[in-house]
Amino acid sequence: MLHFNFKARAIVVSGLLLASLISSLIANPAAAPKGPAPLTPGPNDARIAYVTARLLEEFHYSQQPLDRESSERFLDGYLAALDPRRENFLQSDIDSFAHYRTNLDKLTVTPKGVSDLTPAFEIYQRFVERLRQHNAYVETLLKQEKFKFSGSDRITNDRRQAPYPKNLDEAQRLWRQQLRYQFLQEKLSRELSATNDAVVPLPKTAPTEIAETLARHYRWNFHRATNWDSTDVLQAYLNALGHAYDPHTDYFNTEHAQDFSINMSLSLFGIGAQLSEDDGYCTISRVLHGGPADKSGQLQEKDRILAVAQGTNAPVDVVDRELGKVVQLIRGAKGTEVRLTISPAEDRAKRRVVTLTRDEIKLEDQEAKAKIIDLPDSRGGTRRIGVIDLPSFYATIDLPGSSNHSAKSTTTDVAKLVKKLEQEKVDGIILDLRSNPGGSLEEAIKFTGLFIKDGPVVLARSPDGKVTVDSDTDSSVQYDGPLAVMINRFSASAAEIAAAALQDYGRAVIVGDVSTHGKGTVQNLNPLRPFLPNATNDPGTLKITIRKFYRVSGASTQLKGVMPDILLPDVLNYSPDIGEAALENPLKWDTIPSVKYDQLNRVQPYLASLRQNSSERVATNQDFAYIQQDIQQFQKMQADKTASLNEREQIKERQVNQARQKARDQEREARKQTGMKTHEITVANSLLPGLPPPASEKTNTLAATTNAPSPIAAAKKPAPAPDAMLNETIVILEDYISLLPKKRALMAHD
Repeated sequence: MLHFNFKARAIVVSGLLLASLISSLIANPAAAPKGPAPLTPGPNDARIAYVTARLLEEFHYSQQPLDRESSERFLDGYLAALDPRRENFLQSDIDSFAHYRTNLDKLTVTPKGVSDLTPAFEIYQRFVERLRQHNAYVETLLKQEKFKFSGSDRITNDRRQAPYPKNLDEAQRLWRQQLRYQFLQEKLSRELSATNDAVVPLPKTAPTEIAETLARHYRWNFHRATNWDSTDVLQAYLNALGHAYDPHTDYFNTEHAQDFSINMSLSLFGIGAQLSEDDGYCTISRVLHGGPADKSGQLQEKDRILAVAQGTNAPVDVVDRELGKVVQLIRGAKGTEVRLTISPAEDRAKRRVVTLTRDEIKLEDQEAKAKIIDLPDSRGGTRRIGVIDLPSFYATIDLPGSSNHSAKSTTTDVAKLVKKLEQEKVDGIILDLRSNPGGSLEEAIKFTGLFIKDGPVVLARSPDGKVTVDSDTDSSVQYDGPLAVMINRFSASAAEIAAAALQDYGRAVIVGDVSTHGKGTVQNLNPLRPFLPNATNDPGTLKITIRKFYRVSGASTQLKGVMPDILLPDVLNYSPDIGEAALENPLKWDTIPSVKYDQLNRVQPYLASLRQNSSERVATNQDFAYIQQDIQQFQKMQADKTASLNEREQIKERQVNQARQKARDQEREARKQTGMKTHEITVANSLLPGLPPPASEKTNTLAATTNAPSPIAAAKKPAPAPDAMLNETIVILEDYISLLPKKRALMAHD
């Protein structure tokens, strides 16, 4: 459900900006062709920046003015957005920008109601100059240098906190080392066999071919990074301003607002094709079933799009144009016509024009799905477990440039899946919220309500200290049987709300990583058009953090996240770069008074036994033994933070890794079959009678394939590694079911 905040003139939706989207806004800004002249702000940009800053001062949860302290964070964030590895700017550049460190606030919020955007464009222009020097130096090296890889040199992998190069000479030494490393990696990828650890002799032409490959990559990356227009600079600059307040406050230009709406609504208006960039060409990587492209029969994978025309208008050349800009040309209103000039994959010399009528494309592969797993039990019977995989808490959201989506609801979809699982008499259900980045708060509340009676689900505090209680008001319970929830370090926001509520109520066993992400804040979406009615183009949307989440127990999910009842080994547990605490300027953790809620206490009486049994299994489980090995290897890499530039050392390391993986594949291949059967359930087929045929155990990611490998099988691609965490959670749920009073366990079938 959407709420309207008339004071802020904002369309309010509480939830999480998808984690991948958060990073992509900065890492991959849109680009557009432009001349060599320095960029200047667009006609609306100064007003957009001013309105953005004033909205942040007025409505952000911190109620912090844009001052000297936030100016420093603002500048540092913008520099990091442009040059995150500190490899292009020189220290002299940083010194020359120092005066902005104390006056970005005064330049952004001015008495005239327009921002001075000189810093944004001056800093970007300097970045372009340094990147041009970087690219030119690399091109020279690739033409002249004969790289040697026999010494003891090492290169630092992570330069995010490294000092900037002092001068151009130091920068060039860094660039040369980086190029050597890239050259070595390309060389190793060609000379090491993918099927065994043998070193394949390379032809004499290999150094030239490698140099050409790297030169092509550098040219394209340079083109993408320097081919921005003023809206791209504004996007990066205002995002840095938002992140000076907290990591989840963002500015969206039209393109990124559309992407956000698409990810939340699981639908878009276009031709039904996934596109990728291939050496400057917009290339079709997948044709979506049932979309206009599929129905036309005229587009295939690997076809290249050379030009795009709207209706009867002249075509626009899109070769070497940034992918996001091409996508914007291809998307459009439902029922409108788009003409694509295609270079077919089967004959690049041919050209054909394909005319398509845009339609709504539903992203069904990103919606909730389920599986029914039949496993032999210790008594010679079968235990049936249901698993619901929820990638996000999606809900229909309309924003400028992306509206009129079909209604979509996480809770509605999950309710259909739960009903199907109950019809098929599952003994218990696992809710897989791993890597679920959140989404709609309203959906998280209604989703939780499927498993509890009416009651509070989450508390939220406003800047003025007012606490609101968001509750499930539906007294019905769709599923009252045994329940487990899986989480990991990437479970965030709305996913944390649901997991925390089910844990606080004592309704479900929580299993997984050491904690969830720790995003405990609420954002609202503020289209800027109402504040800038005379803007010539869409001025974008501002997403502002306006409240903080709290569990019904009173503890915030901010920073600390949700900790599991049963902790399982995972490499993610040891990464310092995952979670809210790893982001810049996160809000603090705190507590508020709890509220009254019905503690069901269905887990705590059995938790000691469940933990003990799980610990004993994990200690002897081969897949967790492999995970422990991976953890040790990861910790070693974290401690070193460098990579060798010695070819023999790199080959030896890769051969050791290949041998380790080969031994694992062979061990898994030799395992006996478990007798497990898995039926895949989608929202669509959940309405059909019966079950789809079970997936082959040999292709099932829950269990390894079986039997000793034949020579033919050995040459095939190995089966995917078992999902050790899911497999253990299934057994934990089985344990839980066996410990429950018989009446409670049978409620799953009622």
